Amino acid sequence: MKAKTSSQESTIYRSFIISISLVIIFCLSGIFLFQAVKTRQLILNEYLIQARSLFNTIVLTRKWNAHYGGVYVEKKEGVASNPYLENPDIHTIDGKTYTKKNPALMTREISEYAEKEGLFKFHITSLQPLNPNNKPDEFEHEALRSFERGDKEKFQTSEVNKKTYFRYMAPLHVSGECLQCHEKQGYKIGDVRGGISVSFDIENIVNKLKSNYNFIILFSISMLFSILGLVYFFTGKLINQISKARQLIEKMAVTDGLTGIYNRRHLMIRFLEEFKRAKRLVRELGCIMIDIDHFKNINDQYGHLTGDEILKKVAVILGNAIRIYDILGRFGGEEFLIVLPDTDFENTRSLAERIRLNIRENAIENINLTISLGISSLRVEDESIDAMVKRADEGLYKAKYQGRDRVEWIDVQ
Repeated sequence: MKAKTSSQESTIYRSFIISISLVIIFCLSGIFLFQAVKTRQLILNEYLIQARSLFNTIVLTRKWNAHYGGVYVEKKEGVASNPYLENPDIHTIDGKTYTKKNPALMTREISEYAEKEGLFKFHITSLQPLNPNNKPDEFEHEALRSFERGDKEKFQTSEVNKKTYFRYMAPLHVSGECLQCHEKQGYKIGDVRGGISVSFDIENIVNKLKSNYNFIILFSISMLFSILGLVYFFTGKLINQISKARQLIEKMAVTDGLTGIYNRRHLMIRFLEEFKRAKRLVRELGCIMIDIDHFKNINDQYGHLTGDEILKKVAVILGNAIRIYDILGRFGGEEFLIVLPDTDFENTRSLAERIRLNIRENAIENINLTISLGISSLRVEDESIDAMVKRADEGLYKAKYQGRDRVEWIDVQ
């Protein structure tokens, strides 16, 4: 029974530890996953803020250029005319030549400067570019199509030459200045004429983010093991305390608080088990009922504390007199009951006599005690333990009636 209880208890504790471990793992994983997603979202928002700022800057610059119908710069060495403009050059009376830089060309040249500095890159493009160099790539083509469907912007991260770039694109709408160059293409004011894509290197940030994720993972694992270790440690201590408390409760449930032997309830449970076993296997079974003589007088004369000590010491003497598998319990007050498995009547009587002499010959608390004993053995006609207890009890009263300090039984005709 104890092994079964212990096994069930271990299963419950194991399930508890596994459950609480899973809850901790789930909660911590959720917290760190949330933080990782939040961090990633914050960084993405920073990318978007930077990209939108760059986009708006170039759009304002283009508007300024378009407002003045383009900007003329001196055509020096290395400065080429825009082949896609009609009459882009003008000549001054002092012999100098100036060429027109329209918004698209200015955007491309600013992008080239920025790219050389390792800052960012612009690309103006459309689905109907005048300049083949402005032909959209796959990302830009998809973005331009989405702008026609009403999307306001498009962005993604891309890997180019083993480097990670953040790409952003927003539409360009046709204004009055735009029609100077693009009216022939059938555009109207308000149409999506194309878009400007912005690209900048985020490899360094990505690498730092990966390192941060690795740190978070290692930190999470360390914290997880630390917390689980603490949980196991304190849970183990708690389980030990609970186990001790359970054992104490179990002991209190089956033992007599004063003498430490079985109480009446558990005594009768064990008696019933042995009774059934003896009936099933056709084995002998003995029973001894014991009562301390004149115990009330002892309490009255010496006090209840002395009476309690006598009860405890009688229990010790009885326990030392029986076998390990015999059953001893306090039946009530100053009465004790002994159940003797595999013991016939003669051996039951013999043991009862030895116990009587042992108590008589050993003064307890300087008081010479005697006990009266009634015995019985299992009979074929016994249908319950009540019959055995009744015969032993009647034998006890017979011993009392005949002068105490003796062993008696009831003869059954």
